[in-house]
Parts: sequence; structure tokens; C-alpha cells
Amino acid sequence: MGTRQIAVKTASLRVRAGRGSVAVAAVPGLPPVDPEPPVRVAPPEPEPAPEPKPLALGLVTPVAAPVADPQPEAPGPTAEGAALVIPARPSRPPAIPAPAPAQAPAPAPAPAIEPLVTGAPGLNWAGPGDHWSRAWALDTLGAAEAPAPAADRRPADLRAAAEQPPTARDIELIRDTLAVVEPLADRATAHFYALIFLHHPEVRALFPAAMDVQRDRLFRALLMAARSADDPAGLTEYLTRLGQGHRKYGTLTGHYAPVGECLVAALEKYCGSRWDAGTELAWRRAYGLIAKVMTDAAEAAAKSSPPWWQAEVVEHRLRTPEIAVITLRPDQAYPYRAGQYTTLETPWWPRVWRHFSFATAPRPDGLLTLHVKAVQAGWVSNALVNRAAPGDVLRLGPAAGTMRVDHDRGADLVCVGGGTGIAPIAALVEEVAGHGAAGRAVDVFYGARRQEELYELEALRGLSDRHSWLTVHPVLSEQQAVGLLAGELPDAVSRYGSWAGRDAFLSGPPAMVRRAKQALTRAGVAVDRVHHDLEAL
Repeated sequence: MGTRQIAVKTASLRVRAGRGSVAVAAVPGLPPVDPEPPVRVAPPEPEPAPEPKPLALGLVTPVAAPVADPQPEAPGPTAEGAALVIPARPSRPPAIPAPAPAQAPAPAPAPAIEPLVTGAPGLNWAGPGDHWSRAWALDTLGAAEAPAPAADRRPADLRAAAEQPPTARDIELIRDTLAVVEPLADRATAHFYALIFLHHPEVRALFPAAMDVQRDRLFRALLMAARSADDPAGLTEYLTRLGQGHRKYGTLTGHYAPVGECLVAALEKYCGSRWDAGTELAWRRAYGLIAKVMTDAAEAAAKSSPPWWQAEVVEHRLRTPEIAVITLRPDQAYPYRAGQYTTLETPWWPRVWRHFSFATAPRPDGLLTLHVKAVQAGWVSNALVNRAAPGDVLRLGPAAGTMRVDHDRGADLVCVGGGTGIAPIAALVEEVAGHGAAGRAVDVFYGARRQEELYELEALRGLSDRHSWLTVHPVLSEQQAVGLLAGELPDAVSRYGSWAGRDAFLSGPPAMVRRAKQALTRAGVAVDRVHHDLEAL
């Protein structure tokens, strides 16, 4: 076949970007590509060139020499527009291979689960070596040695004086001091914590990220201690519970001395001219007594119980859109009495503890039941209602609370529960039923705003049907319904006349508890027979 001749023109060169060919061709083994618009490149200034010679088809010399061995190229179009001939796929890879696909970086090794302060494992984690079930037997991680308190650098006679128990005059000075500081409590407690975190940053992990509730609790604890200073038995009981409860925070004996120094410094700043050497000595004596009772209680409790319990959520039931009934399985036996409450920490809000009452008397299977209502801006309650699910792991502090039935006394009971405050009331009724009423009468006033919020009414009525000594009075404050009382819960209690001789148990919103206490004392209940845990909240 004769060889056709073509002429190479000096016009602009048409280039297929990245293809090395002037024609769009399908390459075997690769997906087809859409034609791309030609890229026109301005040629360099023309130079005199010899007259082009005719070239044989398929023998056009490449523009640039390849780095590797040249591969066969597709022949250009013929003068008659003959079809292109696609060469076979190369038998070896090109000299410059395509870049290897990017590999994902190797994940960083997960850090070991380390305690914040006290040897506790990471929250919401359980597995081999987590130490939860034997946490009480582990040596706690001691904090760095605290600097010597200021009192220790004073003359020996002043140190000895500060170690004495507070006198009656000291108690007067302490109460006078609190009266001066109380209007400035928010600033005084903020300054107190600022001093602690500035001079002892190692203890910051013991406290929650948001300190507003913690500040209020500190001042309430100081007020309670001051009020009970002339009642050694009452003060010891209160501080013993406080010391045992503080173990769950990771508080160690070594933390008390620097806290005392910061407390004295904060009080001195906000007492102004009322602060003198006698007042300082009184506070050092009082704080020394408080610290000793609390540390002794903590050390005694450490011999028989853990500082906290791990508890797995085994059931989560929504009774209303805002109320959940949560059942927990603790990792070891959890001792408590009907009417008591626990402090609870979730994995979603570390170091934020909230109080929740048990809704049943102790059960043979060891399970614990809580009633939780999601309140506005309630970090823990909203997490428990809207996020918690079976398999989640929570942390519980020791049981506390004074709402305990005296079965030996055998007095009739009047119980008032508002909202989820019905939980400890239901537990008390269950305990009385299990123990035997022994002729006592029990009246339960159960209040809510709307009928659908009386989520425990059916269960209480079931108990009432089985036990003639139990009477249930449901109360609605914002609705009226057949068979239900209308009005505020304390008012409904008052309408029933005298409650003299009864033991009273109150649980619910603080305002309701205060009003119900007033109503019951006016109706004949002795003040010391009205039981609630409002101060603890």
C-alpha cells in the first residue's frame, strides 16, 4: 500500500490536557472521559525553519523525549479521516507511577484510663482492671504535700490556743461573723474558691466546672455548722454525714488544712473592721473541730464501704415526656433505708452531683429505682431523662437522709409528696407494708399540676386496695378531675383538720415542702416530728 504524505502546519498546537493525544479516545480498562475544550497555546516567535519533509504515517517523532522507554502512540488521523487504531495496553507500568493512595494516619494510642485524683477509673467505663468493685480497698492517690498552714508558723502558744475546742465566746464571734458575711456570701465564697485554686491548683479536679451550686452549698454548710456549734451531738451527726459524703469527691485528709487557710483569708477580707485576732482564733478553733470530725468519719467509713458505687442502667422508662423511672444495678451491695436519697454523677457532667431519692424499699435483687424529672437548665436531670439508656454507667455516693420511719414508735403517718417527690413517699409506704403496719394509719397526699403527671397514682391505689390502713389523696393544682382534690397541696392537707400525734414526711419542690411544714405544724404535728431533707438539697 502506498504511503500517504501529510504536511505539518505551524498553526497553534491543539493539546488534550493530560492525554498526550490530539484525539479523544477510549482507553481499554479505563472509564470514558468527556471531551475537554482544547487549550490553545501561543507558539514562540517563529524562526526560519527548513521546509517540512513528508513523514510516514505512524512515524511522527514525539515533541518531548519520554523519561522511560517510549510507549507506542496512536497514529494521527489520515488525510481521508481514517479511524484511529488503539494500541494494546502496556505490558509494564510507566516509569513515573501514579501516586499511591493516601493512607489514613495511624490512630494515636488511647491513653490509659487514669483517675482524676483518687484512683477512680474513667466514668462510664467498665472492664478488666477498672477497679470499681474494689475501689474501697485501693490506696488513694495522695495529693502533693500542702504548704504549712499559717497557724503553724506562729508562736507555739498561739498554735496551742488554736487547737483548743471553741468556747461559748468563740461561737458568738462566729455567728456575728456569718451575719456580716451573709449579705456578701456570693462574693465571699467566690473569693474563697479563687484562693484555693490559685494557691492549690491540684485540688481543682475535685470540683465541678460550674461552681455556682457549689458556692451555695458551702455557705449553707457553714451556716448549719454555726447553728449547731452549741449542740455537739447534732453537729457531730451532721459533720459525720458530710465527711462520709465527701469521700466520693476524692477529698483527702491533706486537703483540709489548705482549705481552712483560704477560708480564714476570705472571711478576713469580707468582715472588714469586725475581724480581729479573737475572731480569727475562734474560726481556727471551729474549723479545726469541723475538719477533725469530718476526717475521722471519712477514715472510719473507708474501713467498711467504698467512696462511691458504680451502677449500670438496666431499665429506662418515660412515664411522661419529662419524667423517667430509671432502674440501676450497683456493682456491689448498696445499703440504704426507704426514704433516703443518693447523690449521683453522670458520665456527661463529671464532678456534678445531684440528689435523687430511692422510689422503693431495699429489694432482694439489689436493684435501685429513681424517679427523675427533667427541669429547666438541669444538667444532670436532663441527661438522665433524655440521654441515659440501658448499659450506661453512673456513679453513686453513699445513701443519706433523715426521712426514716421509726417502726418501734408505731405512730400514724401523714406523707406529702409533690411531683417526683412521691418517690421516697412510695418507698416509705412499701417499707411499712413489708414491716407490718401494726394498727397504724397512713395518709398520703400526692400532688401534681395536671392529671397525667400523677404517674404513680395507679400503683399507690393498688397498695391502698390491698391495705386498709393506707389512704391516698390525689391533688391537682391546675386541673379539676372527678375523684381528685383541687388546689395547692399544702392547702389540701390543711383542709383535713388536725394531724396531731402523727409523724410527717415531706418531699417535693422546696417551696411546697416549706408551706406543707407550716400547714402541718399548725394542724398539730410537733416540729421535731416533721421529717424532710430540704437542708441537704
